[in-house]
Amino acid sequence: MSVTVLSDKSTSNHSSKKQLGMGPLPHANGVAFRVWAPNADSVSVVGDFNDWKQDVTPLEREDGGNWYVDVSDATPGQRYKFHLTNGDSAFDHIDPRVREVTNSVGEGIIHDPDFDWQDDSFAMPAWNEIVIYETHIGTFNRSDDDTVGTFDDYQKKFDHLRELGVNALQIMPVAEFAGDVSWGYNPAHPFAIESAYGGAEGFKRFVREAHTNGFAIILDVVYNHFGPSDLDLWQFDGWSENNKGGIYFYNDHRSSTPWGDTRPDYGRGEVRTYIRDNAMMWLKDYHVDGLRYDMTLYIRSVDGATEIPEGWGLTQWVNRDVHEFKPDALTVAEDLQNNPYLTKSSIEGGADFSTQWDAGFVHPIRDVLTVADDADRDMQKVCDALHHNYNMDAFQRVIYTESHDEVANGKSRVPTEIDSENGDDRFAQKRAVLGAALVMTAPGIPMLFQGQELLQDGWFQDTEELDWKNSREYAGIKKVFSDLVAHRLNRAGTTSGLTGQGLHVFHVNHEDKVIAFQRSRDGGPGDDTLVVANFGNRSFDRYRIGLPTPGTWKLRLNTDFDGYSEAFDGHPVGVLVSEDHGYDGMPYSAETNLGAYAALILSQDQEQ
Repeated sequence: MSVTVLSDKSTSNHSSKKQLGMGPLPHANGVAFRVWAPNADSVSVVGDFNDWKQDVTPLEREDGGNWYVDVSDATPGQRYKFHLTNGDSAFDHIDPRVREVTNSVGEGIIHDPDFDWQDDSFAMPAWNEIVIYETHIGTFNRSDDDTVGTFDDYQKKFDHLRELGVNALQIMPVAEFAGDVSWGYNPAHPFAIESAYGGAEGFKRFVREAHTNGFAIILDVVYNHFGPSDLDLWQFDGWSENNKGGIYFYNDHRSSTPWGDTRPDYGRGEVRTYIRDNAMMWLKDYHVDGLRYDMTLYIRSVDGATEIPEGWGLTQWVNRDVHEFKPDALTVAEDLQNNPYLTKSSIEGGADFSTQWDAGFVHPIRDVLTVADDADRDMQKVCDALHHNYNMDAFQRVIYTESHDEVANGKSRVPTEIDSENGDDRFAQKRAVLGAALVMTAPGIPMLFQGQELLQDGWFQDTEELDWKNSREYAGIKKVFSDLVAHRLNRAGTTSGLTGQGLHVFHVNHEDKVIAFQRSRDGGPGDDTLVVANFGNRSFDRYRIGLPTPGTWKLRLNTDFDGYSEAFDGHPVGVLVSEDHGYDGMPYSAETNLGAYAALILSQDQEQ
């Protein structure tokens, strides 16, 4: 074996051989390694290529606290670690930028960056034409011999998702975490892909095949904390203050998070670059189409009150670089504080996110859906949730009734919140579907959580696979979700208004618990779309609503259709023919049938 050690004092003909970048750097003549460890007294790389001997392959110190070596006998697929010394202390750590590991407490693996993307040229849908499906690799689908689901297992259900009609998969975190079972919000090795899911190559195959099947990939990333367990970043080079995390972390009060003293030091250039490079890796090397940042409140503040200005600045920098590289990438903030500056541009002092999860929708709508007594359903909450937006832009918010947080942590899925004993009874089914109808027709980017279309009940657990037998037992529920998605995306060319910014809530009946609103993009037949939603357990044979234009308004969807479920009433609805009878502030009106806990979608043909 031969080892070449280069330093910044090398001659120009040698320095030209030095590999650029950080982490393991495979090239035609071997693998170079560069690691940041400013307080180490020495660093060597140990691995399969040198029989794990600590004194054979030392790294040379470079400027800026980096260490470098080029190993001609190292090849992709081999295992390795760094051996560091600091004073009398010595320790072996996994490379902070490793792309693969044997497991979270094992060894790093030199990842081969070459991959056949098969001319992947997937284009992200326009943001107003996205329906997101939030999902968890470990529980979505499992083979019989797997303890957790894998990337390959997941692909076996792409047909189901195509039938459902969603076009963007928001994947809960896949960075290597402690153990094999987790939600993913405890990243131990932020640059590595969870080995239990199939590792780096498995994720590349997954993204490639998702694109082939028409799905954008939005990946959950966790930058508000690392770990807290199996964390080789902790005191990586032996230095720390106050017995805290060392070079990658704050070492004062700013380290404190709900997940331990593990907040990265957003003010340190090398850590900022580490996070920025991680974000860019997902887009460049794994072809993902967007990023969803976990709980940005704890990036921009210590505890929700004590601000961290450099955290805000970091999100601005990362989002700018993401959108410069991929202008149509969707960056999503989970902040839930109704802060419009998250989705303002950095020029305006904003954080430059494309959109954000909207607490102004999910919380009031879940309240209205799950309260036991119709008399307590507050239609003003529904009205306010429809109107809520950020910076006068409907698509700066993601709207939903279920997410991984909303169906765990002491809360359950909507059907179980409605009836804790019988999540498939009439009321649970009808009101869960009513909530989905509101998600698909209200202004915003709609999101489903895995299993909603299967009438999944209970709460989300990372140990339990989706109940796939429900896809047969509740096939009609999947069908109503599919029909709602199709109308949201205007696939029949008759509901273009659902992809637009326009909203006019023209009917709010607090006594009977009925609301009606108009959605529009450009306006006119085939665009203007009316939604009538009944939040009460009473059906109507003749219910009058206003109409904005004369002519025939056709029923596009009735969630009370008994073909969707035997629990539904099948209250019939026909076409609405306008009458010259002003109503609801509209110049025309008509009477319609309206089922209990039902939603109607109506529009006109393009040619009247």
